[in-house]
Amino acid sequence: MPANHQQTALEKPPQSLREVWLALAGLSAVFLFEMLDNSILNIALPTIGRDLHSSASSLQWITGAYAIVFGGLMLVFGALADRFGRRRMMLIGLVLLGLSSLSTVLVQTSGELIAIRTLMGIAAAMTTPGTIAMAFRLFEDDKLRIRAISAITAVGLVGLAGGPIVGGLLLTVAPWQVLLLINVPISILAFLGIWSGIRRDKEDDLHKVAIDVVGAILGTLTIVLTILAPTLFVDKGNRSALPWLAIVAATIMAGLFLVRERTVEHPLIDAELIRQPLVSSGLAYKAATGLATAGLGYIISLQLQLDWGWSPLRASIAMLPLVLTLLLAGFFVEKFVSRVGIHMAALFGSLCVLASLILFALFGNGAYIWVALSLILVAAGLRVVGVVAGLNVMKGTPKNRTSIGAAMVDTTDEITSGLSVAIVGTLIAAFFIGDITKGHWSVAQATQFHHATSTATWILAIVAAALIVWAYNRASNTEAI
Repeated sequence: MPANHQQTALEKPPQSLREVWLALAGLSAVFLFEMLDNSILNIALPTIGRDLHSSASSLQWITGAYAIVFGGLMLVFGALADRFGRRRMMLIGLVLLGLSSLSTVLVQTSGELIAIRTLMGIAAAMTTPGTIAMAFRLFEDDKLRIRAISAITAVGLVGLAGGPIVGGLLLTVAPWQVLLLINVPISILAFLGIWSGIRRDKEDDLHKVAIDVVGAILGTLTIVLTILAPTLFVDKGNRSALPWLAIVAATIMAGLFLVRERTVEHPLIDAELIRQPLVSSGLAYKAATGLATAGLGYIISLQLQLDWGWSPLRASIAMLPLVLTLLLAGFFVEKFVSRVGIHMAALFGSLCVLASLILFALFGNGAYIWVALSLILVAAGLRVVGVVAGLNVMKGTPKNRTSIGAAMVDTTDEITSGLSVAIVGTLIAAFFIGDITKGHWSVAQATQFHHATSTATWILAIVAAALIVWAYNRASNTEAI
């Protein structure tokens, strides 16, 4: 379909996904980058370390720098997108992504790669939240919105599942730089799809108020420090003062941010927006699943390889129930949500995630079957909540604030994931005596690990249950669901 015809078609709400296939292809490519990037890079870290003579700390920052910048800047770029244009922000971010990925061929040191990963994190913060916001804005009908978001998510999950396999195959025939160069054609595809398939934002559809610069700085520092703390715990250990200082600083910045947002005339995040039942409940459901998914994935990864002594290949194969459920559940999400409604679907998905934590806490240290069942439950819940929680936030957000709404969803996921790993890591460090990475533990060390992970899982389950109950009560207060 020619671009001008596509633009004309978008002047009225489309009645099918086929009418906006160019836009959906572009948005799917953006989400593919987010899912593929980390999964394909992780498999190459040992090779990168040998090639660039990197220390363990440098390897940690190759992935950490991206995550910290990505999570820290999403709210700022969400606000800027609502102010200056969502399509414009997405296209600029895709250009930055392509250029930074292309510059990988020039890398000769770990520091240079960390700098490039930082630029890629900025590009991701400019583009990723826009996938939900733009997919939501394409349609007026909720069924089409769910179908579109589910389709976009499915493409990303293919990247998540296939990333390690593709990465492993490419590393046998090509240098590791090729794994990041894959982002170049993806960014080009995304750029062309969004350029041709999504119309420019209308002036009266933008949030034309001044950007709260001070609030943006305080909010960014809060998020960056919150995400930085788990990285410092892994890098420096819990006996170092740095991760604890990061937590204290994050708390102070959060307090200052809240005071600022309550007093400034045009806040970065309007308190009235957060008070909307659909918005607050959607974010709470997202937080519950973020806590469970990150914490459970981290614990299982350590258990399979360090406690049970499985090889990385066997451990990756053991994660297939998670990947397969994420992919297969996509065929049923739309019908399920249509049958039970968005409100009950969000509750059901969250309860599946909670059940996975409880199941693992009770039986996860035993046979693998319990691990597999926990992975299936968390994947099924995540697949449902990933669609309906974001949709709820979008429905409760004013039309000229959809980008900041989407950014809040993704930022919530990043923060809760970081906090979850921090809780698990801190408890393991507190209970486990010795070097956990050496393996071949004594009976006492294995008991310490089981005690730490069981305690961490119960803590995550209690917090997730509290969030789910609160979200359900908030969502019940509106008739808009």
